[in-house]
Amino acid sequence: MNRTDPLLTVLKLATAAEDQAALQLKSAQFERQKRQGQLDALNNYRLDYMKQMEGHTGTTLRANQYHQFHQFIRQVDSAIIQQVGAVKDAEKQVGYRQVHWQEKQQKRKAVEMLLAQKATKARVIEAKREQKMSDEFAMQQYIRRKLK
Repeated sequence: MNRTDPLLTVLKLATAAEDQAALQLKSAQFERQKRQGQLDALNNYRLDYMKQMEGHTGTTLRANQYHQFHQFIRQVDSAIIQQVGAVKDAEKQVGYRQVHWQEKQQKRKAVEMLLAQKATKARVIEAKREQKMSDEFAMQQYIRRKLK
């Protein structure tokens, strides 16, 4: 009777779930990295713009130009604040995905451990069975010799 161990099916499912969780984690890490890159770009853009305006120090700016400069900086600052929130959300998502992946990994390892224990138990039972057969064979040979 060659039945497939149900634990092998459970292991296959646990491995697939772990692989899926790993892909989700990788995707979340990529998203966090992308959002961080966007934040860095916004910060660099703001810095470059501020340096440009510094270059105009000593020159006369009309009130309209000065107002537009400050309004633009406020808009960039607002975008930076929003992007900081987006990065934090992405970091939370990475944290959730990390925990999820670790849980799936633990489940897979638990199933592997059960399978290993089951295999060890089966080997012990088989060794005892073989020893019993060997003992019986030796006993039969001993009895045959005695009877001769």
